[in-house]
Amino acid sequence: MKENAVITIISITIIVLNMMMIIVLDIKNAIMVATIAEVTTVTIAEVTTVTMAEVTTVTMAVITAVITAVVKDVAAVGAGCFNLINN
Repeated sequence: MKENAVITIISITIIVLNMMMIIVLDIKNAIMVATIAEVTTVTIAEVTTVTMAEVTTVTMAVITAVITAVVKDVAAVGAGCFNLINN
């Protein structure tokens, strides 16, 4: 009779430990999912910010260069026209 009780207690202990292990694994997985989601969100936000800043800088440099070239061309044409009119 005592042996059956011991076996029952051991069996219940094993079952409880297995359930606790499953709960711990579920908690670990939930933490990992939340952490990965957080890291992904922050990384995407940082990459987007840096990329947008770089694209803006390059775009502004190109626009400035184009405007400068156009202004120089217009000034040259204007000077040429001025010379033609005054000659």
